[in-house]
Amino acid sequence: MERVIDIGTGAGFPGLPLKIICPEMELTLVESVGKKVDFCHHVVKTLGLEKVQVIQARAETVGQMPGHRQKYDWATARAVAIMPVLVEYLLPLVRVGGAMLAMKGEGAPAETQDADHATRLLGGHLRKLTPVELPSVAEERYLVVIDKVAATPDKYPRRVGIPTKHPLRSLNRV
Repeated sequence: MERVIDIGTGAGFPGLPLKIICPEMELTLVESVGKKVDFCHHVVKTLGLEKVQVIQARAETVGQMPGHRQKYDWATARAVAIMPVLVEYLLPLVRVGGAMLAMKGEGAPAETQDADHATRLLGGHLRKLTPVELPSVAEERYLVVIDKVAATPDKYPRRVGIPTKHPLRSLNRV
């Protein structure tokens, strides 16, 4: 059974649509804003979805929790952060052999390159950067898949707010 965690889920995207089309998976939705968490609880209850956990917390906090750290087959995020920050949020949650999936805008190729150092440091390896065309959307979108090939060092993710203030950019040598 696949275990999926969706970070910064907002109204439940992409986690809830994935759960609807793959009902057998275990899904964890993580959101820091209480009203959005309440909405996700409402949708889960209204649709009668099983094996869905909704957590109100920051990604940095969940990434250090033993019940979540390196426990998921997939970690997803959409419109959460730039890639160097996003890999620090997602890769600590993925087991070795799993992967992270990020939905990014037209800057994805440059962001992914900028995140190369962070990706390697946190145990990842870029598998694929796939352009996606969306109807009625002029700018190009991308799906970024990063495989988890090694354990993430214990000190990552760093404390709340630090990844955003000091991203692990490819030009930074931490």
